[in-house]
Amino acid sequence: MRVATWNINSIRARVGLVATWLADQSPDVCCLQETKCKDADFPTEIFENLGYEVAHHGLNHWNGVAILSRVGLRKIQRGFSGHQDEPFNEARSISADCGSTRVWSIYAPNGRALDDPHYLFKLVWFERLRSELSLKRAAKGSTLVVGDFNVAPADIDIYDPRRWKYRTHASIPERDAIKALLSLGFFDLAREWDAEDPSFTWWNYRSKLDENKGLRIDLALGSEDVFQSLRGVTVDRMARRAERPSDHGPLIVDFA
Repeated sequence: MRVATWNINSIRARVGLVATWLADQSPDVCCLQETKCKDADFPTEIFENLGYEVAHHGLNHWNGVAILSRVGLRKIQRGFSGHQDEPFNEARSISADCGSTRVWSIYAPNGRALDDPHYLFKLVWFERLRSELSLKRAAKGSTLVVGDFNVAPADIDIYDPRRWKYRTHASIPERDAIKALLSLGFFDLAREWDAEDPSFTWWNYRSKLDENKGLRIDLALGSEDVFQSLRGVTVDRMARRAERPSDHGPLIVDFA
């Protein structure tokens, strides 16, 4: 089974890029983040014509997450369980059963800066995500939690750790939030697959891709069942070279 995750940074601006990539790579499941559109504006028909069932969660021109699946799409849940007051009702989480695996597509808050109120929102949001995964006993079955976590879990995940030492995405509380998710019984699949490859997934538009000044902030957390059947984890950097690309590249997980 092949599952991909990709922060596309506006689906309406890049629907052609995504459709071409799907036709070429043929993942069984593709999770998208930062679609930046309402449900009614999501180009569902284009992906259905490629053989995918589609579930999208979008409330406005910000955020937005989706799951595209060729192996079934059941028990769809948009957002976290229960009533969520603003800003925790933002379109940042969607999950569904895809075949025999529960797949989550998540888009964590950016945090902006360590002294910004959005940073505290980010940390509390991660607490909500951990509570949700714990409530669902997600780590006990076949589960993948993928998406843009907006956190580089360790220094190896940043091209220049010194430049990011006092910035969001690399702070100790953010990294502790990722460790708290892993403590539920999940595995950071890219790092488990290759402990030394930086596997960056994001590059600033202003820098040259060949310089590889990137961050690994798109993650795939797998339960024990997924980890034991892991067959590979890759980042498609060529998608970042396309005309008008996203600033993220697709992260691809293969497992039996």
